[in-house]
Amino acid sequence: MLAFLFPGQGAQKVGMGQALAAAHPLARETFETADRVLGVPLAKLCWEGPAEELTRSVNTQPALLTHSVAAWRLVDAAGLAPDYVAGHSLGEYSACVAAHALSFEDALRLTRRRGELMYEAGLARPGTMAAILGLDRAAVEAVCEQASATGIVRAANLNAPGQIVISGEIPAVERACELARERGAKRAIRLQVSGAFHSPLMEPAARGLAEALAQVRFRDARCPILANVSGTPVTRADDIRAALEAQLLSAVQWEDTMKSLVAVQATAVELGTGNVLRGLLRTLAKDAPSYNVDGPDDLTATLAALGAMTPGRGNA
Repeated sequence: MLAFLFPGQGAQKVGMGQALAAAHPLARETFETADRVLGVPLAKLCWEGPAEELTRSVNTQPALLTHSVAAWRLVDAAGLAPDYVAGHSLGEYSACVAAHALSFEDALRLTRRRGELMYEAGLARPGTMAAILGLDRAAVEAVCEQASATGIVRAANLNAPGQIVISGEIPAVERACELARERGAKRAIRLQVSGAFHSPLMEPAARGLAEALAQVRFRDARCPILANVSGTPVTRADDIRAALEAQLLSAVQWEDTMKSLVAVQATAVELGTGNVLRGLLRTLAKDAPSYNVDGPDDLTATLAALGAMTPGRGNA
């Protein structure tokens, strides 16, 4: 079993995708497509920055998508096909492209719109997020319940055992951090984000995103997509659209997603910027086989390990 994983917001960095595009024409063409579809110099922003502009959600989201799709196209050209795909938050759009449920062009427009809507929602209903390390899910949920007397706060990213992100109104998140430290959390730290993602504060963004999703054609997936909202597979076009629509207001069930892959003994390949998802998988199953493709050296090593044909420079 082979699973492709796609990173989400927070993985971005100046220089992302540049080496891959320099080494492989297919990757370079992917970035050129993004520039053309969006009408902005996204490739230049990815490769040269500035970092402040790259980290704006409106840019970050299509940038990460583009790098991930470039990496996926190269492994696809080498003959690797997934049995499952999954993406963390924004990465779920990359997963939909890899499952042939959504065109790359439509995914570019959707992720740019999603970034705009999330930023606007953060201005309209200010909020924040925080990472809680060293407490289990039940303890974090209890902390959020107690802190909710101060305002909205909930578990937003259930990433791995002992690695949970909470989201909500600023006073409530700060109170939850205090309570988490009192209960023995190793760390409870505010994240530098523009809003309370995956919480009820994203309701205005969710409404706008639902409108955008309704205008796009989805297809039945060629392989199961493990949905963030449940950690379980979806394949029908309508179910995929519904899962993306629910995602902004729902917690990312990443630990459950990884458990689904461990249960079928899948080999994971993370495609795109960084290797955070490989790290999260190892916290759950330290011996689970995994690889990643960020740059050309990663690509060569991953294809060699998996016995795939290396894409030629002339056609990839």
